[in-house]
Amino acid sequence: MAHYAFLDDNNIVTEVIVGRDEDDLVEGVTSWEDYYGALRGQTCLRTSYNNNIRKNYAGIGFTYDADRDAFIPPTPYPSWVLDEDTCLWVAPVPMPEDGEYFWDEEAGEWVAADE
Repeated sequence: MAHYAFLDDNNIVTEVIVGRDEDDLVEGVTSWEDYYGALRGQTCLRTSYNNNIRKNYAGIGFTYDADRDAFIPPTPYPSWVLDEDTCLWVAPVPMPEDGEYFWDEEAGEWVAADE
């Protein structure tokens, strides 16, 4: 089975469904993206759990960036920056590797979870 994301007019994912594999065509269907999109009246794009296409598996609230051909999750914090290779958000400071931490946006740093 394949997965498909429906986009609103602002390229925001509104729903993700399980559908037919792209190569499992039936008479009169040349593309499942086109078929499902026409049913809903929305743009429909295939997405992949394995991140084989469009960088990331789409989720509700993700944005589709046509220039990058990628689904990009919402930014978790205003200070985080987009990694152009993965199309995922990264903190401006790398997280320490010696324990559990959470991001403190106001301080702009990682804070140990046990503090």
